[in-house]
This record gives sequence, structure tokens and C-alpha cells, in this order.
Amino acid sequence: MSLQGILNTDLGKGTIHRHIYGHFSEHLGRCIYEGIWVGEDSPIPNTKGIRNDVVKALKQIRIPVLRWPGGCFADEYHWKDGIGPKAERKRMVNTHWGGVVENNHFGTHEFMELCKQLGCEPYINGNVGSGTVQEMSEWVEYLTFDGVSPMAELRAANGQEAPWKVTYFGVGNENWGCGGNMRPEYYADLYRRYQTYVRNYGDNKIHRIACGPNVDDYHWMEVVMREAGRFMDSITLHYYTLPNDSWADKGEATGFDEKAWHTTLKKTLRMDELITRHSAIMDQYDPEGRVGLIVDEWGTWYNVEPGTNPGFLYQQNSIRDALVAGLNFNIFHKHNRRVRMANIAQTINVLQAVILTEGEKMILTPTYHVFDMYKVHQDAELLELALDAGSYKLDDSEIPAVTGTASRDAEGFIHISLCNLQHHAEADVTIDLRGLAAEQWQVEGVTLAGDRVDDHNTFDQPNNVVPKAFEACNLEGGKLHAALPAMSVTTLKLAPKA
Repeated sequence: MSLQGILNTDLGKGTIHRHIYGHFSEHLGRCIYEGIWVGEDSPIPNTKGIRNDVVKALKQIRIPVLRWPGGCFADEYHWKDGIGPKAERKRMVNTHWGGVVENNHFGTHEFMELCKQLGCEPYINGNVGSGTVQEMSEWVEYLTFDGVSPMAELRAANGQEAPWKVTYFGVGNENWGCGGNMRPEYYADLYRRYQTYVRNYGDNKIHRIACGPNVDDYHWMEVVMREAGRFMDSITLHYYTLPNDSWADKGEATGFDEKAWHTTLKKTLRMDELITRHSAIMDQYDPEGRVGLIVDEWGTWYNVEPGTNPGFLYQQNSIRDALVAGLNFNIFHKHNRRVRMANIAQTINVLQAVILTEGEKMILTPTYHVFDMYKVHQDAELLELALDAGSYKLDDSEIPAVTGTASRDAEGFIHISLCNLQHHAEADVTIDLRGLAAEQWQVEGVTLAGDRVDDHNTFDQPNNVVPKAFEACNLEGGKLHAALPAMSVTTLKLAPKA
């Protein structure tokens, strides 16, 4: 298949916010415990109880922001249970996720230490579903107040004299579901009340985040924006990619057929429609675009791996998931006016994880490698790329064959990322470079591809799916030519010749 495109290198379309490459870590399965936290006494190399290998891997992809402690867990989490001497911390049952006992050894101090080690910003989700206004207010005070107060003194007594800097604070999570089964009218009033006490102390300015809709609940967006829009800085959206329409049988992470491949990518592309329609509602109440849209839960959701706790949501990660990640990033870039942050669900060992661990072993998933390949777009200027997407048909279903995005970074380098969705065919792409003396530039690239639709990495074979140098590209006659492998994600770098 031959496709044409035009890249207007002199037409900037605004900044691609680095926070769309954010992550989500919930007290769910083995995301926190075993994935991030092993404790100071663990034989697994760690710093203050946090795995060194995981920190190194996440720093490599420049993780900009990390959301915690949930998710559904956030609205049953009481933060004071997770501070003080670990032996004295209250134990609880994690009723949402597997019914296991939570010992609260990983709490506020440990999370802030993790963010420090990663060099990322914390995004803390407060408890509206089962928590009080006072509890939320005191958490913000504990975290950020620099002065004499009960919570500042408690923080100092627990070993942290200086306040932390916390910008992002979510007022509730999925309050239409696990966070309280609320109506939007009720939540909007609760949000207005709770956010009042999420105060700014000193020079720490809180970015208040409201719980937004699930998938296509446009009524929720309408009501919450109308009643509470002026009290928020951002509002969330949750959308997961499920191959099947049934939550009882969501589809398998591996061992699937070509139809499941095609269906999964088609459902991922729905993110574009959802953001478009929710943004239109936001425009009615916020025409100047002040309020951001945060897609703080996205990714694939399959049946759990056989033999694992169904409440732990542990699933494998294949080249298909890599394409899902690339497609979502391309969509988020397109909607950069509204989309200010996104957080994949979840960082480690849960759903579309970028890292899997098994004891002392750690592997990087295909999704991880897409984050690594796309990090060049963080805080870069979006460029106008008009691409003939072609057509990829399977039976009576049709989706684009190729999607792409392009940006210019602070150093002037141009990066183009292209996803070939076809499981069976290469795509020859020719892009006319406008506003650029192409003969003075050179191109290099990296690609991630699979031989089978479910190619993935295992603990025995951790390098089955890894990025490789991409040489099937060249610049000639003011045009960029690239022969994209089947089912691949490719990032090209254009740089001036030395």
C-alpha cells in the first residue's frame, strides 16, 4: 500500500503537553506491592524500599507525572492510616481489588519519595466517596503547609520537616460508579463543597481536578461543567479499550485472532470521537479553553492471565498494545488544546502495564517501548501533518491503515511517529516536507514491530519485541519516504546535516 502525506513544518499547532505521558499507580494487585514497593529489608535492590530497577526504567522514559492511590481504591483510602511507624499502621481489606489485606506500608511519605526518585510530579486523588471534607482538607495541609499547624507538626513528627510541592489533586474518582454511584447533580455540589477546602498554602498552587464522565456519558460532562466548571482547573475522562463488548469476557491478551486485532484497534480509535464530543460540551461552558481534559485512565483491558487472582487484573502485553498506545498518543496530540494530561492504567503488573515483575525479575513491555519512542514529543510543538490514512479492511469492518503525528522539539529537531495498523502488509509512505529545505536535512529512525499479532516479551525471552534501528527511510526531492513494517510503530528524526 502506497500512501501520501504533507508535513507543514512551518505551521505550529501548539504545545504537546508532556503530562499526556503520565502514569497511574493504584493499590491494585501487584502494582504497588512487588511492583514498586518491596520494603527496605528486601533482597531485591532498593532505595528506601522502592525497587531500583523500576525507578531506572521509568526515568528512562521521562515519566512526567504519577497518579496515586487510585482508582476505586482512592475513595476507600484514608490517608492517616498510611503514615507513622509502619508497624503501627492500620491494616485494611482491599474490598475493590481481590479482598487482600492492605498493610498501608506504602503511604504518603513513600509515594512522595517515589516521585522524588523518579523526578516526576505527584498527582494525588482524594477521597470523596467515603471520606470527609475535613479529611481531604487536612491531607492537603499535611502535604503542603509551611508553618505552624497541627498537620504540619504531624508531618514533621513523621520525619518530613519541609512541605512537599503538590500541584495536581483530584477531588474524587469515578463517583458515578465505584466512588459512590452518584448522580452528576449530586457530585457537582459535592465537588463545589470539597474543593473549597483544597487550599493553596504559601506558594503551592493546587490544580483542582473534578471527576468527569465514563466513556460517552455526555450528560455527566454537561451537568458537572455547567454547575462546577468555574471551580475546577481540569476534568477527567475514562475510556478503556475492550476487544469484546462483554465485561464478563473482555477478550484475551494473547492467543487472539486477526479479528480481535482489528476490533481492538477500531475501539481504540473511538477515543478521538469521545474527546471531540466532550470537548464540544466543555466549549459551551469554557469557550476560552481554561479547563483541561485529563484522560487519567486509558488502555487495554483483557481477561486476566490464567491462574492469577481475578481481582489483580494482571495481563500480558503484546505488539497490539503497542499500537493501542501509539494510536492514543496520536489522538491526544491532535487534541492538545484540551488534553493536558493522560495517565495509562497502570504502570506495573496491572492492565496495560509498561513493566512486569516476577520476584527479582523485571521485563519491559512493548507499550513501554512506545513510551520511550514517543518521549521526543514531550513539550514539543505540534506540527500540521496531513496524511492519507488509507484503508485497512477486515470482513465488513474498516479502519485507517496508518495514523501519525509530528512535532518540533526545543532544539529544532523534527520527529514523526507513524503507526501501521495493518497486521498483514507494509505501508509505503511518502511525505511532502513543506517549509523545509529537505536537501539540508537527514533522517534516521527506530521501529517496533512484531511477526505475529500477539508477539510479546516474557521473563524467559524479554527481548522478543524491542525497538530496532529503522533504515527503510530516506529524503529525496523534498520528500520523506518510509516503508513501514506490518503492525509497527515507527519514530523518525529529521535533523540538519552536520
